[in-house]
Amino acid sequence: MKMQGMGDNGAGLHIAVIGSGGAAMAAALKAVERGARVTLIERGTIGGTCVNIGCVPSKIMIRAAHIAHLRRQSPFDGGIAASSPAILRDQLLAQQQNRVDELRHAKYEGILQGTPAITVLRGEARFSGEHSLKVQLHEGGERGITFDRCFIATGASPAIAAIPGLADTPYWTSTQALASDQLPQRLVVIGSSVVAVELAQAFARFGCQVTILARHRLLFSEDPAIGEAITDAFRQEGIRVLEHCQAREVRYAEAEFLLDTTEGEIRCDQLLVATGRTPNSGNLALECAGVGVDARGGIVIDAQMRTQATHIYAAGDCTDQPQFVYVAAAAGTRAAINMTGGDARLDLTCMPAVVFTDPQVATVGYSEAQAQELGIKTDSRTLSLENVPRALANFDLRGFIKLVADADTGRLIGVQAVAPEAGELIQSAALAIRAQMTVQDLADQLFPYLTMVEGLKLAAQTFSKDVTQLSCCAG
Repeated sequence: MKMQGMGDNGAGLHIAVIGSGGAAMAAALKAVERGARVTLIERGTIGGTCVNIGCVPSKIMIRAAHIAHLRRQSPFDGGIAASSPAILRDQLLAQQQNRVDELRHAKYEGILQGTPAITVLRGEARFSGEHSLKVQLHEGGERGITFDRCFIATGASPAIAAIPGLADTPYWTSTQALASDQLPQRLVVIGSSVVAVELAQAFARFGCQVTILARHRLLFSEDPAIGEAITDAFRQEGIRVLEHCQAREVRYAEAEFLLDTTEGEIRCDQLLVATGRTPNSGNLALECAGVGVDARGGIVIDAQMRTQATHIYAAGDCTDQPQFVYVAAAAGTRAAINMTGGDARLDLTCMPAVVFTDPQVATVGYSEAQAQELGIKTDSRTLSLENVPRALANFDLRGFIKLVADADTGRLIGVQAVAPEAGELIQSAALAIRAQMTVQDLADQLFPYLTMVEGLKLAAQTFSKDVTQLSCCAG
């Protein structure tokens, strides 16, 4: 991961930063560290998507739903009496929002207030020239800004499917779903990717009757075995998953949604549309600065996060980068280095990703299909969780761990895992890939017994051994 020019090379530069989320904050702080003066412009809530309406509130909600599920049902019900929990959604929501407010103040507002070299403007920014912005201030009036460099980090918003009648109904996006103090009796979720599956399971575990309409299959961009495992887990919990199903029309009457779908008519009390996110680039007047976008509105950038206007940079969800806040923050830091005379690149070849369903989905590197599309001959093994001692001790065998290796060299090039707490093991896999370890190297490592991450070692051992014939913690 190339990062050069780490000195103080931004002295005298004025950098405008549009946005205040993960990418924007990382860029602003790194630019100040390197001697620049920053004007940060935010049109909405300080902190962007992740802390306010994305990662943080959704994971709090998912965790609360997981606790509710375990009180209602667990593998140990034979010895621990189960009970049906009372879900006080308004109180859970208050707890969730309090933690969001705490983190926003500690990690965003407080830091900005304590950094004199960053001036914060609250308002809507748009380009008025190659080196200038106009900001429509929330307090009234307009302010012009000139800059030496500019960094765009305006994020993305929920994409709305073009379904006839949908716009005339009070449907939810993820934003409304996370902020609602009501739990619908019947919920339909349109979508099959990360946000759709995470929220669908959370609402089901709070007691809602949930139906998912998947245009293809769940998590269709991943290895097919991942979608199959999550679909099986969902159906076991009573979630109705309709694959290869689309809504043709939506109506709303007498507090009820009526969906005409390829599987017939479906009625529900609330509809959640989770069909992806669209870059927030349309109101910036990018053409005034010579900044180009792709077909979906994503700002086009190069390996250094530079746009077609060489003094203007961008990163995060408003570009074509993977939509993860840790990618955005890393890209923001590197963009700031480049804006102030350095040379930094972002290497995403070992980017880990987690879907916070239960079981979780965790991936890094190439899937078999991706590797083969690149002409890499692969060798792979899939370990069922019945061979992982931690899973046996948990009485929870849902999922698998799959390792993908380069057949010619034996090097590990990809890992896909579906398992409870799979997110806690994937970084070890990422480090193994980064270190160019072979599967035999991985098999020879010491892993603590009765941990889920030990499944990586066991999966690596299957390339040369029958792990069913090994003792519990055989090395």
